[in-house]
Amino acid sequence: MSFMIAAVTVMAASTYMQYDQGKKAAAAQQQAATQATTAATKAADQADQANNAANAKQPDIAASSSANSLAAKGGVGGTMLTGSQGVDPNSLLLGKKTLLGS
Repeated sequence: MSFMIAAVTVMAASTYMQYDQGKKAAAAQQQAATQATTAATKAADQADQANNAANAKQPDIAASSSANSLAAKGGVGGTMLTGSQGVDPNSLLLGKKTLLGS
């Protein structure tokens, strides 16, 4: 009988050790996956920054200057809402002869 108890005890200890080793292996695998994901994200960020530095965009000053020159030719009253003639003063009267209503 004592042999049987000893065998059961050894089997239980062995089973627990296998369970514990499996749990530790799973934790190590999870940590390795997290580290790999972090490293991949960092590498992608560095590659993106290197690409942005290599392909830096510069403003087109000549096009901006010519657009400003063309806009200045529209006159003082020229906006997108009023056009080049500005606002017609008669349209502000609202049916009255003067702005004061007399």
